[in-house]
Amino acid sequence: MKKGKVYLVGAGPGDPGLITLKGIKALNKAEVVVYDYLANPKLLSHVPPEAERIYVGKKGGCHTLSQEGINRLLVKKALEGKTVVRLKGGDPFIFGRGGEEIEALLAEDIPFEVIPGITSAFAVPAYAGIPVTHREYTSTLALITGHEAEGKEDSAIDWEALARIGTLIFLMGMKNLPRICENLLQNGRSQDTPVTVIQWGTTPRQRVAEGTLSNIVERVNEAGLSAPAIILVGEVARLREKFRWFETKPLFGKKVVVTRTREQASQLVEALEEAGAECIEIPTIKIVPPESFEPLDQAIQEIETFDWVIFTSQNAVKYFGERLWALGRDARSLYRTKLAVIGTATAASLAEMGLKADLIPSEFRAEGLIAAFEKMEIAGKKILLPRAEEAREILPKKLRDFGAEVSVVPAYRTVLPEESREALLSALKEGVDLITFTSSSTAKNLFKLLEGHESLLEGVVLASIGPITSETLRKLGHPPQIEAREYTIPGLVSAILDYFSESVRK
Repeated sequence: MKKGKVYLVGAGPGDPGLITLKGIKALNKAEVVVYDYLANPKLLSHVPPEAERIYVGKKGGCHTLSQEGINRLLVKKALEGKTVVRLKGGDPFIFGRGGEEIEALLAEDIPFEVIPGITSAFAVPAYAGIPVTHREYTSTLALITGHEAEGKEDSAIDWEALARIGTLIFLMGMKNLPRICENLLQNGRSQDTPVTVIQWGTTPRQRVAEGTLSNIVERVNEAGLSAPAIILVGEVARLREKFRWFETKPLFGKKVVVTRTREQASQLVEALEEAGAECIEIPTIKIVPPESFEPLDQAIQEIETFDWVIFTSQNAVKYFGERLWALGRDARSLYRTKLAVIGTATAASLAEMGLKADLIPSEFRAEGLIAAFEKMEIAGKKILLPRAEEAREILPKKLRDFGAEVSVVPAYRTVLPEESREALLSALKEGVDLITFTSSSTAKNLFKLLEGHESLLEGVVLASIGPITSETLRKLGHPPQIEAREYTIPGLVSAILDYFSESVRK
């Protein structure tokens, strides 16, 4: 059997955006992914759904699999003819034991490729506002493993030589921090030398302790920092006061639950993470096909007879478009039909089909469309409304009141994803600052998942995309603290930023 190939890929320091393009390409074609504790789990979204995922993390001395076991696993999967990605935190060759894994592959004549990653040694200080070199401070730099066996009397590290180097970066050294400081002081480093310890660097959980060689151990204990963290020793640490940027983001340190479907959460998640938030995607709705496509298919077969088609959501556009194509038709079938949408996002989905909306009301809800149609002469007009199986009746009712002939057909259903219950409860118990709601369905379903545990919402800020969703939350007994003025994802993000900016000012 033909042997597979192993890619040793550096996952970067924690921020999933810091993996290389080449690393993502390797993940895209992986059949097996063997990943570490420090490799951000979000990177697995780049892996094909059918690929095998194997966690081999090492945390605090607890090994899921020994290094020898990992080596054997890589060999075994490659000998099965699989394309294997070994996803390693940081860079495979910076204290990552990538060399040992390659030796095991070479012993079996297995082809491999190394895709370097951004090491935490440089990226973590950068996110903390510290350049590891600066010509006015130092032009020498050393990377050192801080992980030496406990009780070891003779260190393999040349402390006398290290004490003369400008910037020192210790990886995996939290347990040995007192010993590191003691050795540097004994070998001539000034007790006033700045030291910065950074935990969970490059992620929204980043925490920093600052001090000197004489007091950093005490400062770290006071701050409650632990692994994973890096230790930076040197005068460049003084630049953090001016250069810090990551921790000044408006939502830094905020933990946000996003309740949209996974397929639709990306725009909201990206915007919140750009503002510094830590997002937890817990979909409270799942979009599935209707019980039967027959009514929608029948309407599409007669599409030329309709004067208007109204799309109230991106999902309606998606399922309508898929059925249009499945029935052997395309956008040309709508040549005489006018199109109306609620919201710019729905209009953008329509544009992806090569169709332009004829009507986008300024108010992005059913009431906005009603106001627009009220000014038109639509008596006797045929209107098609493909939408969710369960939806507000106000739009079709008002259009009929105006004299239109309205056909409402189910294009999709929203159902409760029971698998989200455990994740939601776990997140709330650990602590959440904000929950976002982008529809009444997301609100109703969250409370179904939360039944009996509503007290976990105490102190949690609720953010609504608009008045309809807000009214649903009020009926559920939990009025939102935030409501978007523009009923879109950018509008929701803007309202969230305004709320927390005002909270900071107060």
